[in-house]
Amino acid sequence: MRPPSATFLLQVVSFVPSLSAASITPDVLSLINPLIGTTNGGNVFAGATLPYGLAKAVADVDGQNTGGFGMDGSNVTGFSSIHDSGTGGNPSLGNFPLFPQVCHDDDLNNCMFRIGDRKTHYKMDSVFAEPGQFGIQLESGIQANMTVSKHAALYKFKFPDSKGNHPLILLDLTDLWQSRQNASVIVDEKSGRMVGNGTFLPSFGAGSYQLHFCVDFFGADVHDTGVWVNNRAGTEPKHIYVTRGFNLFYLESGGFVRFKPGSDNTVTARVGLSFKNYEQACRNAEKEIPDPLKNFDSLVNAARKAWQDKLGPISVKPGGADKDLLVSFWSGAYRNMISPQNYTGENPHWDTGFPYFDSFYCIWDSFRAQHPLLTILDPEAQTQMVQSLLDMYKHEGWLPDCHMSMCQGWTQGGSNADVVLADAYVKNLSSTIDWELALEAITTDAEKEPLEWSHHGRGGLQSWRKYNYIPYLDYDPLGFGTNSRSVSRTLEYAYDDFCLATLAGGLGKNGVQKKYMRRSMNWQNLWKKDQTSIIKGKDTGFQGFFQPKYMNGTWGFQDPIACSPLTSFCSLTGNPSETFEASIWQYLL
Repeated sequence: MRPPSATFLLQVVSFVPSLSAASITPDVLSLINPLIGTTNGGNVFAGATLPYGLAKAVADVDGQNTGGFGMDGSNVTGFSSIHDSGTGGNPSLGNFPLFPQVCHDDDLNNCMFRIGDRKTHYKMDSVFAEPGQFGIQLESGIQANMTVSKHAALYKFKFPDSKGNHPLILLDLTDLWQSRQNASVIVDEKSGRMVGNGTFLPSFGAGSYQLHFCVDFFGADVHDTGVWVNNRAGTEPKHIYVTRGFNLFYLESGGFVRFKPGSDNTVTARVGLSFKNYEQACRNAEKEIPDPLKNFDSLVNAARKAWQDKLGPISVKPGGADKDLLVSFWSGAYRNMISPQNYTGENPHWDTGFPYFDSFYCIWDSFRAQHPLLTILDPEAQTQMVQSLLDMYKHEGWLPDCHMSMCQGWTQGGSNADVVLADAYVKNLSSTIDWELALEAITTDAEKEPLEWSHHGRGGLQSWRKYNYIPYLDYDPLGFGTNSRSVSRTLEYAYDDFCLATLAGGLGKNGVQKKYMRRSMNWQNLWKKDQTSIIKGKDTGFQGFFQPKYMNGTWGFQDPIACSPLTSFCSLTGNPSETFEASIWQYLL
């Protein structure tokens, strides 16, 4: 029997694009709690962002920080302006964090520059998060409030009464993962403006990316400026270039500005970002936040309006649900529009003149629920995402299964962008999408094995065609990837071929449709009808489960309950298995 709350949601949720946000639920934003999912491995982004925005400002912590901030009582290490949300693996982005402090005895030598030295607890009851803004108070007494535009973040740092001391704000040439390969900063002596860039690694992919920044300060006069390396700083020089460091020794470095005490002890910082160059980062900030001392409230209001508009197509009939359930529902709807991110005009590799989305992290996750929802809830954005996927195919040669920070991400199962394209087609998402190109892209996934199928395409296609399944301990001399997940890859490749058949049939290519519809039945070749499942010594009474199979057609074995919460988690590299991140039981559902 379905739980009453689920029944309720099925009955009352509707999508009504013709209605305005204000006419549906004018207080819907009060029912969104961005802090849900910031503990227990949720890894969601809790800070200030526009729908699909590039700029994402929040406090970064040294605890659960995959999304930047975790409501786990750990330490704040900085405030950075770009993040991902809901990802696994290494923390993503979090580049160029700022950190405010008042140095003991107003002595530069007493300032805390390294992460391990400067980290500061925050007051749990001070955390404030709503769509478009985030606030927190450190145990040092510094209050930080932040909001964003599309490509820039605005911070207000209010210092406690410094009694003549000169408050300091540093910029750290790092990211959350400490993946920096090299970076530089130039600090203007008079204005305190900091510009620079860094080369970093994607948190779940191949290659590297460059990010550029432009930071300006307002509301207080500059006392002095300089750079720092590890735990020492100086007012000369005004420029520094750093590499990664040596072996396991990660070099910490950046720039700083100290300010003369102001009337209200508040320093406002504006951070512009760009994947192209620091000049564009400055232009982004200056255009989107032209008057930082006056723009904070208007930015918050603009963000609220943007979120109301995006959530406007959803309505919930009043009555029957308590507030906790409504908060859970609306917070979930909100999180569907944090990522992927609109990087239009910021792609350094190509510019087609069309919108460009990135941070597909990862489609193996999002094709199951998020993208199908967005085809209904926000078809305009989903159309742009589909076109972005096709642009990636045209310029990189393959559809991505994962793509972040302008880099190709690791493939977890099948070529799951195939599913996103087919879903968009059957829902008649947009007449502007080139469906013939989409068919070509999916067919490339199905027939052409890349040398490195770890980050695009499919592997084992020679065996897929010969045996009609992916064998356990497959022999694949054509391409290279993690040789595991034979069961889950077989299931996903079969579904990908079903999607290809569906698109081909819709385009009138009946021969292609029949070919791939036959291949979509390959999942049956790993179905072992007499396989049982025993859990904790007890026979479950169920019979018939997927099982791995060798190239010679004999069966291998994986306990159907392996890789489930009842046993242990299976990762791609730590303890690979024949199913990915789930048990055979779960792949049946």
